[in-house]
Amino acid sequence: MNRRGFLASASIISFGIAIGMLPPAAAWATESEAVIVLSRQESGAANYDPIRAVTLNIAAGLIYDRLVEQAADQSYHPHLAESWVVSPDGMSWTFKLRQGVTFTDGEPFNAATIAWWIPKFKGSENEYMVDAIERVEIVDDHTVRFVLKRPEPNLIFNLAMTNMGIPSPKAYEAGGQDYGVIEAVGTGPYKLESFVVGQETILVSNEDYAWGSALTENQGAPHLKRLTLREISDASTAFLELKTGGVDMLLDVPTDFLPQLKSEADIDLRELPGYGVTFVAINTQAGPFTDIRVRQATALAIDQSAILKSVYGDVGKEAHQLLVSALGEAKVDPASEIRHDPAKAASLLDEAGWLRGGDGLRSKDGKPLKVKLWARADTEYKRTAEIIQAQLKAVGLVAEITVFDAGTYRDQFRKPERELVLQPYSWTNADILDWFFSAKRLDSWNLSMWNDPKSEELRELAMYGSKSWDERVANFRNFHSHLLANFVAAPVHEPAQTMVFNKTRLAAPQAFQAPYSIVDIAVAE
Repeated sequence: MNRRGFLASASIISFGIAIGMLPPAAAWATESEAVIVLSRQESGAANYDPIRAVTLNIAAGLIYDRLVEQAADQSYHPHLAESWVVSPDGMSWTFKLRQGVTFTDGEPFNAATIAWWIPKFKGSENEYMVDAIERVEIVDDHTVRFVLKRPEPNLIFNLAMTNMGIPSPKAYEAGGQDYGVIEAVGTGPYKLESFVVGQETILVSNEDYAWGSALTENQGAPHLKRLTLREISDASTAFLELKTGGVDMLLDVPTDFLPQLKSEADIDLRELPGYGVTFVAINTQAGPFTDIRVRQATALAIDQSAILKSVYGDVGKEAHQLLVSALGEAKVDPASEIRHDPAKAASLLDEAGWLRGGDGLRSKDGKPLKVKLWARADTEYKRTAEIIQAQLKAVGLVAEITVFDAGTYRDQFRKPERELVLQPYSWTNADILDWFFSAKRLDSWNLSMWNDPKSEELRELAMYGSKSWDERVANFRNFHSHLLANFVAAPVHEPAQTMVFNKTRLAAPQAFQAPYSIVDIAVAE
């Protein structure tokens, strides 16, 4: 799994200079176009090759359609596949394809397209998405069957991912290794006009589009005929552009800016559903944390409610488990959820032999209870770490904070001397538990250094032993509950992405989900 996004934040101070009147209408772009700033976790796409790219942004979701789409509530819906049937043993998936679909280069979309497409992942970074597929059988011009090597209920999730956008075979073969930079051809609602890496992507409407997703109100060509998607890494600069008319919409807003935005008459916002969790990884092989009582005390000392209010202004949710709450695998027994209980935390530390001194801090055998707390340097994570530091001190545990910038934190977090690490992730599938808590990843992203035979048995069953989606959910729920019971990490926050736009320029649906809802955006009346 090599596609994980992370959150970003910025200083609110610079935003103050941006507050002012919007420019007159003449300063805006023409009526049928809009300028949109991409969310910062989507920055850095090197191309729009969905097969080989590691990083993609929403432009790929507008250039290419997928067989199936995933809604914000994690349900799956037909798109280029009108329907699908999974065999009782989970070893074959049969897809009925939508008819009358064409690529923007005029080539037809049909079963031969799928038979060409799936094998193209072989040897790429994204091969794991289709690795379970042994072969593709063409049943007829608009029906294909995937014959699997093993049951893989998670195939439906993979097929809905941005990297599973289907390119034109003709254009892809002609483009070779350069495909996705100058040319990117799909069946989607927009066509690529130009792309400058790290700066902007310009898309124009596919006026022949007539097979929109079930997740959109508009099933035809987009209302906005031209989109300029800009990458602006600094949040303050992006806000200034919004206020002075340089851009119409920001797809990702740091919570620091929301109070000011909510007071602006010309600005509207949409809160998108949760897409990840921020947690404190606890190194189970380091110092005092080899004792489960100390791990449990640390987790119970954290007040998620206070962090949600103080850092995030009540945007998002408190996290009491390690998965996005909308997932079935997150529906553990409420008794397994990790919730603030400072009295029990103090009792556990007493039981473990860490006793308070006259200064209120704890020690054992003359050694103080002092640990390292690492975090990213982004404002929201620094503030969260400081609040956690105070909450831990309240139960007698001293945490020394070190922050790392965006360019170094990934390498720093994996150093063996880590003890507590404030780690965010963006992912809406339970297999993130494999990423962070597999014994096979002790030298990488298993920041908790968790290595437990029972846990490995449950993880293997969840990852590879499920024949159906319901069975997979049940297996991952068991694995998830086991991790929570061993206090390998402390959940903190479930973020929500907030999109803001100038409502004098644009009208957006109330239920907004990128990229699908982009086609529903219209010029404000």
